[in-house]
Amino acid sequence: MRQHQTDGGARKAVFAPVDSGARVAAVVRRIGDAIELGLLADGEQLPGETELAGQLGVSTVTLREALMALRQQGLVVTRRGRGGGSFVSSPEVPDRERLVERLRDWSPEELRDLGDHWAALSGTAAGLAAQRTEDHDLDQLRRTTEALRGAPDAAARSRVYGRFHVELAAAAQSARLTREQVALQTEIGALLCLVLGDDEYREEVADRHRSVISAVQDGAHASARELAERCVRDSTARLIALRLAL
Repeated sequence: MRQHQTDGGARKAVFAPVDSGARVAAVVRRIGDAIELGLLADGEQLPGETELAGQLGVSTVTLREALMALRQQGLVVTRRGRGGGSFVSSPEVPDRERLVERLRDWSPEELRDLGDHWAALSGTAAGLAAQRTEDHDLDQLRRTTEALRGAPDAAARSRVYGRFHVELAAAAQSARLTREQVALQTEIGALLCLVLGDDEYREEVADRHRSVISAVQDGAHASARELAERCVRDSTARLIALRLAL
């Protein structure tokens, strides 16, 4: 059965071995990013320490230090005894005032540069997905697009929006692109709350996502790339306009 390959690809990237170097920090960021993006659901139990350490390619000592840091950040809770383990605790979304202050920390030039990077990642992912995937591999992307239409508030919409681009990279069958998207979405995702509160724009984004999926399904790699880039650039332009208005 391959119908959940896209979703599995995104999760597989979360639990792939971390890069060498600052292993504790790398594990904290990898799991923390996935939690903030919603790839790991609130209340979900993480694999056992031995299994998770093996998946991430680190020692159990390193993993325990990372889990301790995640607990201190409020992203993981650990329960002892029968049925115990480490469980995901989704973070609270900052209120609009705090998000506006966070946006102030970005210059328009920095936002534009971040948008260029995002557009390059998503455009490349869409183009590759159009060449590599089969129709049933796109089921998770379709579900995510419909979830965007039903998301009740800006915070939920921003998570679903970011998850779409992560799953698009997973559809390209590139673990590296997927990990890059996870990291990027946790950097910009919260800011998107500031532009996704508008119902009309939410519908526009959902329509754009459906167009990307159609192009990928048709194998139209150039069109898929262009549509994905256009979607990203429009969202970035809205953030830049908001930043300039502050």
